[in-house]
Amino acid sequence: MSDAAFHGLQRIFSALVVSTPAASNLVNVLADRAFDLFEANIDAQTAHLPALACAKGCPSCCALRVTATAPEIFLLARYIRQIDERMSATALGSLSRRVELANRLTRGLGETERMALRQPCPFVVRGGCIIHPVRPLACRGHASFDRRACAQAMAGRDVEVPVSAPHVALRSLVQDSLRAALDAAELASDLYELNQGLALALDDAERENAWRRGEDSLAPARIAPATAAQTDQVLWSRAAGPEAAVRDEA
Repeated sequence: MSDAAFHGLQRIFSALVVSTPAASNLVNVLADRAFDLFEANIDAQTAHLPALACAKGCPSCCALRVTATAPEIFLLARYIRQIDERMSATALGSLSRRVELANRLTRGLGETERMALRQPCPFVVRGGCIIHPVRPLACRGHASFDRRACAQAMAGRDVEVPVSAPHVALRSLVQDSLRAALDAAELASDLYELNQGLALALDDAERENAWRRGEDSLAPARIAPATAAQTDQVLWSRAAGPEAAVRDEA
């Protein structure tokens, strides 16, 4: 990871924290900028690589444990509430309910246990991700060159899945700089297990306000630092990320 890129992005996020009123906008502003920075830079970082195998209809990696920051989780909780309001009478039913059911099955499980369980993500419907526009950085930063290898890995086969190292590196760069800015602003900056974090946020909307006041309102879903580093790329690939030089325009 480039120190200059890291500190540059940290300054961007810190400036957003300072310039955004401590109102309902902060979560949207931080998460949206994190996603924009990733999307604005990933093509340049991967231009030298072969085409990815990832496409709609391939949810193989969607049974992995996902970790996310508080802004990502609270933004997604808002999105889920909007979907529930607009689609309550459809076959999809309550998306909040799907999250709660998934959380009951996966709460407290480590990465290896989650892979063995093969519990699908609550947001995969008919092979597609229904929260794709606001999917977390962890999802954006996992990309494979071999669809068959992904399916074999999720079926329990001992195979090496070739993942995109630049995706992993850029995801880490953006996420770590966001967390550093949150920490400097005395806002909870940990990583949280997505299903449990969302279940907490959806159950009590006041948790977002508490987080903006400096409380760690998602603490029950917090991933310990030693295990937070055990992300999907550790289990799926030993690929080491390259130096990341990023553009700061979104």
